[in-house]
Amino acid sequence: MKHCVITLARFMPDAEEIAMALSADLLEYRDDIFSIAFKEYDGIIALMSTGIAVRSVAPLLTNKWHDPAVVIVTPDKRYAIPLIGGHHGANDLAYRLQSIGITPVISTATEVHGRPSVEGYAHEQDCRIINRPSTRQVNAAFLDGDVPVYEIPEPGIVVAGPGVSVLIQRRPYIIGVGSRLGITAAEVVDAVTTALGEAGIALDEVGAFVTTEKKRSDPGLAEGIRTIGGILVYLQDDIINRTETPSPSRAGLIGLSGVAEPSALALAEIGRLVMRKKTYGRVTIAIGR
Repeated sequence: MKHCVITLARFMPDAEEIAMALSADLLEYRDDIFSIAFKEYDGIIALMSTGIAVRSVAPLLTNKWHDPAVVIVTPDKRYAIPLIGGHHGANDLAYRLQSIGITPVISTATEVHGRPSVEGYAHEQDCRIINRPSTRQVNAAFLDGDVPVYEIPEPGIVVAGPGVSVLIQRRPYIIGVGSRLGITAAEVVDAVTTALGEAGIALDEVGAFVTTEKKRSDPGLAEGIRTIGGILVYLQDDIINRTETPSPSRAGLIGLSGVAEPSALALAEIGRLVMRKKTYGRVTIAIGR
């Protein structure tokens, strides 16, 4: 993770101490410095007034999954206040500053109440959250009590509703799969093997295979993914239809905007296709990252 400390010239001596404690780069404040830092750093520590920092970062914010963590350190170097991305690195940065006598001021609800969070659990287990919108509902449930955690060994199939967070080990590629009714396991294995070979992707780089929930009653697809040792995730129709895809699809006949491409994109961390959908016999494959 790459971090920086941004401060005004008058606070440079204190900023140097913070940068040394975090092994961070030191940047002097100017009008465009936050815009530059947002593109280059995972975490930003701003030694300045909250007002300056808020006005600087507000126009740059997109969403909490892609924005860098931002921590305000008060000019007297007494408090570290996670401003943006508390569950995405800001809280951790604030806690690390305790080593030089700076007190963290944490406001995320789960931490304030001494409760776990989905993001925290994912970080501890070195996992990736593949259905990110679920975290709001699950974190709210954590505030009310314990939430069960189910560990599913590979191979396996996961059918999850919108209020269930699905975590997988960090593997960068998501494979979207569409198939004709009555597909056989052998056809699925052949299609996946061929597609991964063409894309130069190893099976152990694949986080999950994803398709529409309409395929839950088609045993050939599930058996094929199980045969190659993969995890199959079924997506609800509304998630698929909310995901924009570049290619036209005949899936409109079953009420969907597509299958392979939106399935791959919906759970892809970066949100881009590294391989647009290709058809292999009766199986369609798209690869997202």
